[in-house]
Amino acid sequence: MGFAERIMAERFGHDAVIALATVEDGAPYVRYVDAYYEDGSFYVVTYARSNKIRHLAGGSSVAIAGDWFTAHGKGVSLGAFGSTENRALAEKPENVFSAWIHNGDSDLTSPDPVILKIELTDGVLLSHSTRYEF
Repeated sequence: MGFAERIMAERFGHDAVIALATVEDGAPYVRYVDAYYEDGSFYVVTYARSNKIRHLAGGSSVAIAGDWFTAHGKGVSLGAFGSTENRALAEKPENVFSAWIHNGDSDLTSPDPVILKIELTDGVLLSHSTRYEF
């Protein structure tokens, strides 16, 4: 694991808030989301009928920003959080987001909560006056 990857895992390898931007009809939309970073991607639990997912149906390009970090990526819905196929994949966000994921606001077994993967394509990370590009 390289130095930049270690910084990313340290800063974002837990429940972290990042800004996520999508585009629809040429207009940018940005919102804060709970996410965590692992192996070059961020993961978000969201709703299948959310604007985020709707915008990604028209094109998967996204931009994100976090603690001294900006990047572009590709947003991919991995499907229903509670599906049998995603059971192993859902264990990680269930643990990472344990402080709020079972607060009773959503039925995680329904098809509506989905796992959104943001695969990073390029970005800039700043740490102690050092700039890392990938």
